Amino acid sequence: MTIVLTPVWTNGVQKLKVEPGPLAKLPRGLTPPALEHNVHRMRCLAQLRSKDKNIEKYIYLSQLKDADPNMFYKICIENLSEFTPLIYTPTVGDACLQYSHIFRRPEGMFISIKDKGNIGKVLRNWPCIDGARIAVVTDGSRILGLGDLGVNGMPISIGKLSLYVAGAGIRPHSTVPICIDVGTDNKAFLEDPLYLGLRQPRVSEAEMNEFMEEFMHEMSVVFPELLIQFEDFATDKAFSFLSTFRNRYPLFNDDIQGTGAVVLSGFLNAAKLSSAASGRPLADQRILFLGAGSAGVGVSMQLTSFFKLQGMSEEEARQRIWLVDSQGLVYDSRGKLAEHKKYFSRKDYDGPPMTNLVDIIDHIKPTALFGLSTMKGAFNQAVIEKMSEINARPIIFPLSNPVSLSECVFSEAVEWSNGKVIFASGSPFPEQTHAGRTLYPGQGNNMYVFPGIGLGAILARASSITDSMIEAASLGLADSLTDEERALDLVYPRIERIREISAQIALSVIRTAQKEGVDKSSDLRQLDDTALLKHIKGKMWNPSS
Repeated sequence: MTIVLTPVWTNGVQKLKVEPGPLAKLPRGLTPPALEHNVHRMRCLAQLRSKDKNIEKYIYLSQLKDADPNMFYKICIENLSEFTPLIYTPTVGDACLQYSHIFRRPEGMFISIKDKGNIGKVLRNWPCIDGARIAVVTDGSRILGLGDLGVNGMPISIGKLSLYVAGAGIRPHSTVPICIDVGTDNKAFLEDPLYLGLRQPRVSEAEMNEFMEEFMHEMSVVFPELLIQFEDFATDKAFSFLSTFRNRYPLFNDDIQGTGAVVLSGFLNAAKLSSAASGRPLADQRILFLGAGSAGVGVSMQLTSFFKLQGMSEEEARQRIWLVDSQGLVYDSRGKLAEHKKYFSRKDYDGPPMTNLVDIIDHIKPTALFGLSTMKGAFNQAVIEKMSEINARPIIFPLSNPVSLSECVFSEAVEWSNGKVIFASGSPFPEQTHAGRTLYPGQGNNMYVFPGIGLGAILARASSITDSMIEAASLGLADSLTDEERALDLVYPRIERIREISAQIALSVIRTAQKEGVDKSSDLRQLDDTALLKHIKGKMWNPSS
């Protein structure tokens, strides 16, 4: 990495402050005579685009970020629609699967079960403790829809933090990617001679809980100003750790809360288009969700906010959402259910198990069909035709990542709905032409909300991340569409506007933190919205030339 090391003193101990430094600012003699910034930017883009495989592009960008982070972030910000699929979904899925094979040098922190009892000392090895403001933490137990990848899940933390920098101007040296290694149950990795993690099965639930208690405590001691984002923990652990720690430390779970926020935002805009086509009120929306893991239930919880905004009670809102898991429709009399599914389990059905999705749609008559099942092709022609038969404009959101696990692709949804579909997916798909009109798919990418949530929480110095702060981020995103974007029936804004959007979301998050009394930056309370937005934008880091 090209860096500038500045000696600083903390409690009588000298440490080195790590700052990214552009190649152009190296002393004379350490660069070629004709190295010119704009030409070098063109050179980097040409090198990237010369590669014909996305995983090779990922490797190149990883090395560029290490060698010249200013250049990496500069061209990333200037080419967000091109870079986002390379540094995060869908390419990051392949990067995780191959991490132990494409590894060049370490980035981030690896905290293993072998460090139990000594975690604080290990954390203090981080070279920029004083500047640390946000960490993305995964244990690799449920990476995207790919399952238990163990320490190979580290690219998830790295990729998310790169998006924090590009999307919200978080300073690169303020980010801390962390992968917790408590073993893996992935037999292929345990037998892989190049696997970088511990060669042991995952530890017991009791030992994992003890480890996390020590880890979270030591994180708060070593990094007292750190916001923590949990990422890609297995379903039960995701809910459990969020519930256990959210009121003790500033943290949120992006799979549960971030995904919920971005989907709620897209649904708010999609529901307006759907209701306009059908002539029915927004309150008539009915949601069917295929997938009842941490993300599916987390999104469903967030979607209850849509109905509460229409004046419904919590119970009435809950009744507008149905879940389907691997055994079919989720309902009480079906038998024993996992704890996280019980809230949405139906009490108004006690018939035989319903497993066929077309039959379930025919029974429920949903206006919207969501997928976080990781079941490729689950939204087949019969399913989409049935949704189109009962809706003037069916809402179809296949949200599973990566593309190889998406419930359907945009071209299929357009063809099978005869162009009527209102579509958003977890991974990017190309636009389609139908009946002489260009149709644009939405992408329910968490990148729309988590950078703004993080920026707002950091600037507010929030002691916790409340449900209202997450909802504020979602509503802020929904309101961010321009007139041009609305005219094109978009449900999400163009990703190129992410910094503008993140600043607005941060404003909403800060104001909500203030209302709930969880902000420590009391001076921001004195600023009106215009001044606060200016303050937010002034705090956003930009790569130097």
